[in-house]
Amino acid sequence: MSGHSKWSTIKRKKGALDAKRSKIFTKLIREIVVAVRTGGADVDGNPRLRLAVDKARGANMPKDNIERAIKKGAGGESGDAYEEMVYEGYGPAGVAVYIEALTDNKNRTVGDVRHALTKFGGNLGANGCVGYLFEKRGVLCFDENTVDSEALMEAALEAGAEDVLEEGGTLEVITTSAGFESVRDGLAGAGFPSEDAEVSMEPSTTVKLEGKSAGSMLKLMEMLEDLDDVQNVYANFDISEEEMDALL
Repeated sequence: MSGHSKWSTIKRKKGALDAKRSKIFTKLIREIVVAVRTGGADVDGNPRLRLAVDKARGANMPKDNIERAIKKGAGGESGDAYEEMVYEGYGPAGVAVYIEALTDNKNRTVGDVRHALTKFGGNLGANGCVGYLFEKRGVLCFDENTVDSEALMEAALEAGAEDVLEEGGTLEVITTSAGFESVRDGLAGAGFPSEDAEVSMEPSTTVKLEGKSAGSMLKLMEMLEDLDDVQNVYANFDISEEEMDALL
């Protein structure tokens, strides 16, 4: 299991999503607000907003909450001015960590991020120290037990996907960031709506973790994602299925 593309699967196994639903809603609302302020309130004409709304719906956020967030971003309601920040650093065993945040207080956020990294044997680095190890990619996930893998691969390639990978019971359709929306819509039109879809930062190389380092890495990921200002956390760790079963 490597990096962010499997982190959502890990969280589901740990049962963390339902327990932190209110925090997830807060982060999704913040993303919707910023998406509207940067690209407009038209869901169909603003890819970032459309993705944020799709995520909100996937998290079972009430329609009224979504509409209020869009209205707030469009200026219908007053609200805090959020700034987009990226933090880069290292976790256990030198794992590269790339963190995206939306904050109204940069000093608070950088302090929280630094504390989390240090707590688990890592450190905050300078901008650019690990960013070159990641590339923006679209990732669409499907349960291999509920879809015809050959038919999905054929439809994915026809829609313009770069690759289809299988790992841990999940089929991942990989796209370029620019081609993400067209592949997602093409697959949905072909009868393959994804269980989870996002544009993420995928690592070009990975660091294999075992034992204490693996456990510490997962705890670090949880602590970072639990921070109110952090929207996404990406890391280039690799943990085997056997190790994961032992940890969970």
